[in-house]
Amino acid sequence: MIQIGVIGAGSCDKRVAKLAETVGAEIAKNDAILICGGLGGVMEAAAMGCKAEGGQTIGILPGNKKEDANAYIDLVIVTAMGHARNAIIAQSCDALIAVDGEYGTLSEIALSLKMGKPVVTLESKWDVEGAWIAASPEDAVKIVLGLFLTR
Repeated sequence: MIQIGVIGAGSCDKRVAKLAETVGAEIAKNDAILICGGLGGVMEAAAMGCKAEGGQTIGILPGNKKEDANAYIDLVIVTAMGHARNAIIAQSCDALIAVDGEYGTLSEIALSLKMGKPVVTLESKWDVEGAWIAASPEDAVKIVLGLFLTR
């Protein structure tokens, strides 16, 4: 199964949350596994969308308490590594979808690209060389899946 990372800010507005929720739903509809940071904002919205469609979710938390994970995470991995856990997220996914985001998101994009992982951005603040730009949540997942179908 393909493991798709979904990254973005720990807090976001309703519009961005809806984008992330749709990304998560599309991941589940395509029988992929969602990996995220396991907390709120984009992470929670994507996990919620994935679970609503019967998908599987993994949350890689920055702290050391499983209880900090949002309610939509199936498998909780605690790291006690703070932002350094971004490297684990980047390494654990086959591809990454960044929804909006802040500097933590940018670090995950950079780490993923450095590791040779495909990155798709949706409504990113940054134009990052090497990343694909999606027009919609559906397009983001379609791009990722297309990359693996052609390998």
